[in-house]
Amino acid sequence: MPQLILTVSCPVRTGIVATISSFLAQAGCNIHDSSQFTDLQNDRFFMRLSFMSEQGKTREELDQAFRAVIEGSDIVHAFHDPCEKMKVVIMVSRFGHCLNDLLYRWRIGALPIDIVAVISNHMDYQKVVVNHDLPFHCIKVTKENKAEAEAEQMRIVRETGAELIVLARYMQVLSDEMCQKMSGRIINIHHSFLPSFKGANPYKQAFDRGVKLIGATSHYVTADLDEGPIIEQDTVRVTHAQSAGDYVSLGRDVESQVLARAIHAHIHRRVFISGDKTVVFPASPNEYASERMG
Repeated sequence: MPQLILTVSCPVRTGIVATISSFLAQAGCNIHDSSQFTDLQNDRFFMRLSFMSEQGKTREELDQAFRAVIEGSDIVHAFHDPCEKMKVVIMVSRFGHCLNDLLYRWRIGALPIDIVAVISNHMDYQKVVVNHDLPFHCIKVTKENKAEAEAEQMRIVRETGAELIVLARYMQVLSDEMCQKMSGRIINIHHSFLPSFKGANPYKQAFDRGVKLIGATSHYVTADLDEGPIIEQDTVRVTHAQSAGDYVSLGRDVESQVLARAIHAHIHRRVFISGDKTVVFPASPNEYASERMG
């Protein structure tokens, strides 16, 4: 019996939950996990259900039947097969902690994605990537060739069928055009000191000011630099006894964890964009389980 995920969003209305649950019941589906939220500020309703078709109906059959039920409405929905791994392109510059963490989680099955390419503007991690039997593309980026470089990046995304771009400490600003083309499909990670400590050496700036919390933020990329809808955040506490180097090391750890959690939520269809923010539902049972231990 195939297990499937149904995601729904629509303007706030009466009876939408009854419509969805009645449809699944009549289609012979057993709901295992359900989350819903009403964003009154943006007049949007969001719902995510994990269910199993006890009659063995396919995703296509259920989708066709549900479309007939909601015909003429403004309900946005999608049926997803969690066994189909999302195709992902990872982009990285010279800081490799997030890339290495993602490769490990991918290798043991803790992050069930299909990494179709790794793109970098440097050669630092070519050997690491190739040793994982993954395609590596070095695309140098300068002020003069930025448009051509992005065109090459988008060619790789298009030809590999990638559904998500992950900026694993990729230290180049993407153009407005690329952000718009991949809206809701580019995830970035950075420290959470913004807007307090901008520019170079933010951890050193934080150390000099005696900051007591180090954090990281993962968000969708928009044309507004580092201001896209936030998916995941976390912090780690520091004291006066830590050095500036300690801040950097602790920052690396929290950045890696936050980015991985954001990707996990996205690939399991748990994230909904609502205006300038997100609705992130909790994971369904067994979604964190790894295929292997190492």
